[in-house]
Amino acid sequence: MRGGRVLGALLPVLLLTTGCGIRATDVVEAGEPATVEVAPADQLGTLLYFVSSSSASRLMPVVRKSRTLQVGDGEEAGSTGAPDALSLLFLGPTRTERDSGLRSELPTGRTRVAVELNADGVRVTVDMPVTGLSQAARQQLICTAARARTADRSEAVTVKGTDGVIGPAHCSV
Repeated sequence: MRGGRVLGALLPVLLLTTGCGIRATDVVEAGEPATVEVAPADQLGTLLYFVSSSSASRLMPVVRKSRTLQVGDGEEAGSTGAPDALSLLFLGPTRTERDSGLRSELPTGRTRVAVELNADGVRVTVDMPVTGLSQAARQQLICTAARARTADRSEAVTVKGTDGVIGPAHCSV
């Protein structure tokens, strides 16, 4: 009688594990991940890239309001050039951005930045060592420079520092 109880207790488990009508399928290719345009590439803001504290290497775009310059007769013009964007990047995230979980892997402070566009892409020159930067810090520089200079994240960027050159590389975001 005892064997019948064990079999009676195991029978529902065996029935559940033998299948419930769901068939196995192969992997379905869905293509590349979706991309979202965060902000228009105009004079309303500057796009900077910071590191999300939820992931060691995930970059998140941040739109900063443009600084304005007086150009005469009370007119103002946005200042959103690549050197300005990179200078803002080196100042690090604002308090609000830090409270939102963003951080920078770049050294903070004032850094002299020069940016030029040539046949090979964007060339950034900074007055600091660059070869020892983490991959996330490199991507912060590359993505911000590519976006600020050409509005095209696929543009090749080379960064020249006091200790050598990194790149050419492309923004991974």
